[in-house]
Amino acid sequence: MNSKVFMAFRILLGLFILVFGLNKFLNFIPFGEMSVEAGAYFTALTSAKVMVLVGIVEIIAGLALIFNKFGALLALILMSISVNAVLFHLTLDPANSAGAIVLLVLNIIALMGYKDKYKALLS
Repeated sequence: MNSKVFMAFRILLGLFILVFGLNKFLNFIPFGEMSVEAGAYFTALTSAKVMVLVGIVEIIAGLALIFNKFGALLALILMSISVNAVLFHLTLDPANSAGAIVLLVLNIIALMGYKDKYKALLS
């Protein structure tokens, strides 16, 4: 992948994830209507402080991707959040799944851009 194109995708993913990580603490993006099941699940995650941990990981990953420090590691860790966000939205809140799908696609592009860093892991 072209290094300039990868840099643009990496920074875009970093900004995307940084904004949503900060939103978990500052609440500047309002939530839309959720189904009853999605609301109950999200409330349980919030009350158990899981969303605080997710927010911290998202902020660290966003900064790492923007500044290209430990980006390969954080893109790999961020993949678990991306997959869970897509599964949550597709099963419990399909009307609001676009953002999670964009996150997953950007994360896959980041992993593909860092593929040379994973060769030792996979051999």
